[in-house]
Amino acid sequence: MALPDIQANHPDIQINLTRVGVTNVKKLVEVSRGEKRPIILISTFNIFVDLPKNIKGANLSRNFEAIDEVLEEAIEAPVYEIEELCSAVARKLLDRHEYASRAEVQMQSEYIIKRKTPVTDVQCQEIVDIFADATATRENGTNLRRRIGAEVVGMTTCPCAQEIMRERASDELLRLGLSGDKIATFLRNVPMATHNQRGRGKISIEVSDGVDVSLDEIIDIIEESMSSRIFELLKRVDEASIVEDAHRRPKFVEDCVRAMAKLVVERLTNLPDDSVITIMQTNEESIHRHNAFAERVATIAELRDEI
Repeated sequence: MALPDIQANHPDIQINLTRVGVTNVKKLVEVSRGEKRPIILISTFNIFVDLPKNIKGANLSRNFEAIDEVLEEAIEAPVYEIEELCSAVARKLLDRHEYASRAEVQMQSEYIIKRKTPVTDVQCQEIVDIFADATATRENGTNLRRRIGAEVVGMTTCPCAQEIMRERASDELLRLGLSGDKIATFLRNVPMATHNQRGRGKISIEVSDGVDVSLDEIIDIIEESMSSRIFELLKRVDEASIVEDAHRRPKFVEDCVRAMAKLVVERLTNLPDDSVITIMQTNEESIHRHNAFAERVATIAELRDEI
């Protein structure tokens, strides 16, 4: 006896729905790195299709079937980029949901990067939040746009407060009888105190299908754009080195966004002109209750023209 397909019935209220699907789907993903050991990610997926007004409900089990099928295929042909995985699932969703005109797949993971401390070379691990998504649409065939990005925590130091402290130090050294040349040398060699922030830099890059974007390059760009990287494990000499380096590179939240934009243009030279770049920086203030925020959204062509 055939079971009734209630989802295929007509709904009582017939309006189109933009997104119908499942969220918070946990999957284990293996990302190949050639001859190196693969990266294992515990990833969270959100999976959607649109729903026309004449269908009561989407067959959500097909979403799970699509993602499981793609992951199983990846065992035979390893996934090298997480945005490729999202693209493959999005295409598969359109194949399985014949009534849908749009499919969207979102993925989030924690990515472990290994690094050594700046002075003692102690190895430690840092966690970076990475994300990717893909949207497939039926327009003259299947069109696909995909996005990849990362959010990285670092350290920033405030230029404004540092300049105030520099003036106070200069006045005190002058009062103690030091000459102008010696004061200038001291201030050049010893960075002045200022207040610090925990910075959160974020870059996402949206491209058409077939354009590869290096996730490791994105992470490196974000970290370089702040006053200093941070480390989970530090000896005292490492701590002193990081504090000194950060105070030699004071940056406003706006400086971080502009630095990221410049490095994206300089390093990601393969991006086509219509690539959409979103850059955000949030500095969690240490002497205020509020946070500082800056953002730039532009195509790579617009950034190239400005820079």
